[in-house]
Amino acid sequence: MGEEEGASTSSIKTNPKLTLLPLIALIFYEVSGGPFGIEDSVRAGGGPLLSLLGFMVFPLFWSIPEALITAELATSFPENGGYVIWISSAFGPFWGFQEGFWKWFSGVMDNALYPVLFLDYLKHSFPIFNNMIARIPALLGIAVSLTYLNYRGLHIVGFSAVSLAVFSLLPFLVMGVISIPRIKPKQWLVVDFNKVDWRGYFNSMFWNLNYWDKASTLAGEVENPSKTFPKALLGAVVLVVCSYLIPLLAGTGTLNSPSSEWTDGYFSEVGMLIGGLWLKWWIQAAAAMSNLGLFEAEMSGDAFQLLGMSDMGMLPAIFSSRSKYGTPTFSILCSATGVIFLSWMSFQEILEFLNFLYSIGMLLEFAAFIKLRIKKPDLHRPYRVPLETFGVTMLCLPPALLLVLVMCLASATTFIIIWTRPDLNKKFRMKPRLVFFQI
Repeated sequence: MGEEEGASTSSIKTNPKLTLLPLIALIFYEVSGGPFGIEDSVRAGGGPLLSLLGFMVFPLFWSIPEALITAELATSFPENGGYVIWISSAFGPFWGFQEGFWKWFSGVMDNALYPVLFLDYLKHSFPIFNNMIARIPALLGIAVSLTYLNYRGLHIVGFSAVSLAVFSLLPFLVMGVISIPRIKPKQWLVVDFNKVDWRGYFNSMFWNLNYWDKASTLAGEVENPSKTFPKALLGAVVLVVCSYLIPLLAGTGTLNSPSSEWTDGYFSEVGMLIGGLWLKWWIQAAAAMSNLGLFEAEMSGDAFQLLGMSDMGMLPAIFSSRSKYGTPTFSILCSATGVIFLSWMSFQEILEFLNFLYSIGMLLEFAAFIKLRIKKPDLHRPYRVPLETFGVTMLCLPPALLLVLVMCLASATTFIIIWTRPDLNKKFRMKPRLVFFQI
């Protein structure tokens, strides 16, 4: 730890900032990472129709409002910490800390999925990873390697995300082109309402279209955030929606597979049926690489969130100590440790739990957005959503209703765990070392 303590201020300041393309790639991986995992929306929706409609309609009243709110608040508060700063400015440091805990823990839980999913794709070609003797060291090795990449600097993570995004999406573009002569549009309209699993459907839609606000925790590391953030969010929205719709339109329009076959990993089979074995292998490799990009983007957001909370006096000073590469070493290690300890949970357990935590945090963000419009109308907003107070309230209403719906669909176990958690605020909240956040 002595290295980061002794790192000079000048070496940190000269560390490269995130520019537009790497930021788009990071937001893309915070939210999506490609169509891997959306297959279950076809099964849960009882056929292609609800899945396709969901990825066309949900972005309009969920993704776009969240992206617009993130653009306004991230440019108004261009510092590491993101939504923790927004909530604290609107409701005070107590609720800022609660927001920080909920979002950080949901992010770490989300990140625990990706090393496991990476090995799940590899085991189809290397069965040795079914054996725990090989699997456990591999999980640790992946986590350590990717953690080191985060330690080396955000600019490296950003440009790695660009390369991974291109590699992960290219096979689906090829699949879409190959499928055009064989597509039967009437197959897109198939739905069996008797087979619809509404809880699974809404959880799948929500999980695949959330986390637009995550990149705000890196706002202090972005070059010219007032101009870069809105452009990056717009580019990421288009990229995410296209990365979902093109494979779904190609696969469901070409194949007459029953909805029950559309489970996680089915796109590799779709690739084989449309293009052959070479396309299946390419999609499997792309899925594995995409999980690495998801891990990198999520860990960056989680670590810089802890750094921002430390700068605000909510966490000990060690969380804001930086390495010579400008990265928060202890915050990265803390997030990596959480990922390793949570990797034993099942996919569905993690998905429902993190969705619930994320929903609580987002409701608080919508409330803060409206309150700041009323409380601080003269706040400098380099980007401003072009609506007045009533308009932004109506903008927040549909996504807020979706959040309440997702929370109501949670299991009793999730409710019990959430509401009986220890009061971590009493345990960890520090006396402010500096004046809180002032405008």
